[in-house]
Amino acid sequence: MSTAISELLWAEKYRPKSLKEMVNQEEIVKRLMKFVEEKNMPHMLFAGPPGTGKTTAALALAHDLYGEDWRRYVLELNASDERGIAVIRSKVKEFARSKLPGEVPFKIVILDEADNMTADAQQALRRIMEMFVETTRFILIANYASKIIDPIQSRCAAFRFTQLKREDVVARLKWICEQEKVLCQLDGLEAIYEIGGGDLRKAINILQAAASLGEVTVSNVYKVVGLAHPKEVREILNLAFAGRFIEARDRLRELMVTYGLSGIDVLKQMHREIFSADLKIPEDMRVIIADHIGEIQFRLVEGADDEIQLTALLARLSILGKKIQDKA
Repeated sequence: MSTAISELLWAEKYRPKSLKEMVNQEEIVKRLMKFVEEKNMPHMLFAGPPGTGKTTAALALAHDLYGEDWRRYVLELNASDERGIAVIRSKVKEFARSKLPGEVPFKIVILDEADNMTADAQQALRRIMEMFVETTRFILIANYASKIIDPIQSRCAAFRFTQLKREDVVARLKWICEQEKVLCQLDGLEAIYEIGGGDLRKAINILQAAASLGEVTVSNVYKVVGLAHPKEVREILNLAFAGRFIEARDRLRELMVTYGLSGIDVLKQMHREIFSADLKIPEDMRVIIADHIGEIQFRLVEGADDEIQLTALLARLSILGKKIQDKA
């Protein structure tokens, strides 16, 4: 069973090589496949959350256009490392100026994390995109399209990537488990999806880490990511609602010490549980609690003490719990 973390990360090992292998994003894949058929494409801007397939789509498109020898025709740069005007004027311009013989008469420059490029570099890039459009096409990849200047956006066909669906992520993780001969439980894979939040790269890396402990179960998943089990967070909330404030505070302290959690980590998990169907509280109370959590989160970000602020939150929940009981 190849579960050693020292091996090639599964996120890279199982990256789709062709557009046809991509997970979800059917509409985008359909549009890109049309470019492959026509052996032509415009400059493109791929935007969306991390781990949704932007870089994979760009590399798979290049593979489908040029075949197995595709790396000869592609310049891939990470703009967060090489984001200055000097790189654009030297490396990119040098690559862009020469023409290719053959069925596909252009090369591709992939600029990953293009939203980290400086304003000067973007202005230089805009001019190069204009000058060398016959010989080179650009694929810009960004988490935030708004950080790309308007003149570049207007030169590109925009592709908006969305977070992946639960069923698609879980199915992909299950397939990887079968390939690696790893035992897994469905609720463990669903827990990975919840933690990853639609980021497939993060989900696969969590899967590899959990597999190193043996079977992929809910408890193993939360153990490797350093988060408390949702059931434990729910118990603390229920103790506070029941008016058992001191017991809830002691459990909170124990949880933070056991898992080494920060106040923000605990607060995020509490926020998730407040809107969970497993927590039986009236709808109007969820609204009030969400407001309290938002206020505490702001205080923590501003530098307030974790324990004092979370204890204050439990105190408020105890007061709300009493109101719930009085209403009942």
